[in-house]
Amino acid sequence: MKYDFETVRKRFNTGSMKWNEMVKHDVKETEDIIPFSVADMEFVTPPEIVEALKRELDTSIMGYENPTPEYLATVCSWMKSRRNWDAKPEWILPSSGVVNAFFQAVRTYTNDGDGVMIMTPVYYPMSIAINSTHRKLIDNHLINTGTSYEIDFDDMERKASDPDTKMLILCSPHNPTGKVWTREELTRIGEICLKHDVLVVSDEIHFDLIMPGHVHTVFASISDEFAQNCLVLTAPSKTFNIAGLQTSNIFVPNPKLREKFLASLRLSNPNPKCNILGYVACEAAYKHCAEWLDECLSVIDANREVVCDFMAREFPAVKVHELEGTYLLWLNLNGLGLSYKEIERINHEEARLFFDEGYVFGKQGEGFERWNLACPTRYIHEALARMKEAYSKYVR
Repeated sequence: MKYDFETVRKRFNTGSMKWNEMVKHDVKETEDIIPFSVADMEFVTPPEIVEALKRELDTSIMGYENPTPEYLATVCSWMKSRRNWDAKPEWILPSSGVVNAFFQAVRTYTNDGDGVMIMTPVYYPMSIAINSTHRKLIDNHLINTGTSYEIDFDDMERKASDPDTKMLILCSPHNPTGKVWTREELTRIGEICLKHDVLVVSDEIHFDLIMPGHVHTVFASISDEFAQNCLVLTAPSKTFNIAGLQTSNIFVPNPKLREKFLASLRLSNPNPKCNILGYVACEAAYKHCAEWLDECLSVIDANREVVCDFMAREFPAVKVHELEGTYLLWLNLNGLGLSYKEIERINHEEARLFFDEGYVFGKQGEGFERWNLACPTRYIHEALARMKEAYSKYVR
């Protein structure tokens, strides 16, 4: 490989929530253990991004700056080349993060008591965005088929038809299940939402992280009617491991929706913008890091195969859900016959494994673990060896 996917820079005492969680469980800096939880990578930043940031620091004054026309054109070019979506520069609004953006969307387009739909189990800040703003959480449960999920469209339509339901926060690709929705599934979602006047806020932060054999469709690319009834939330953060630079690109094709979102942003900041270094990193990534991303995806896919082979051989009662997108593998450990709290205890205390516990994504996630695979493969092998030793005392 051309790039380094072996080096790990340990983040003890750096403010990393992901690494600090292990410290709470008495993991020492001398132990060669990494966390598999929060969705950032344990890969070093692409060198092209690092060099671009160094040049900026050497030559720039760190004053107030807005995105340049070249930046906006670069973002749109990436969308066209990677996802065949003809996005327009004028559609792009800034946000320091996708989470911030869907919180903002809930506040902008809905009122107290309005219904906002999510498809659970799902990324837990979405439910926080609904509950903390005094909206009504409308839960469209996904149907677990054993190693994947399907959408309950009858339930979605029934709930969308309620006049109080104003918004759907769509997670695409889906986190934590790793599902990449097909064009047909997205079309059905779009038709239901148009029919019942439900605005779609499509969180597509993982849109670049698609496994071989699968295709991500940007929701707004399906039709102009869908584009006029949605926001598409994107960022380079997950793709290139630069979440700390807090730069996201929010696409709002509908000018009325765009102006309303911008007006809402201006209530807290009269000139909304992102981090100046975030703009530099995003532009460098989209111009120069496609090869890095392709190599990264091959490592993640190899890690997926290692886990799948191990579980089939050693713990066939563990159901590994198909990883179609994201770098987050969804494991169902309920077949081991242990409570979800006991699984958590064994992981932390005996196996020294630190995943995201499935129950944080909703009750449907009890007994599941979300495993972040964006790390050197040797750490996957070592984690599985610890898992085998720990669980063999409880499972035959």
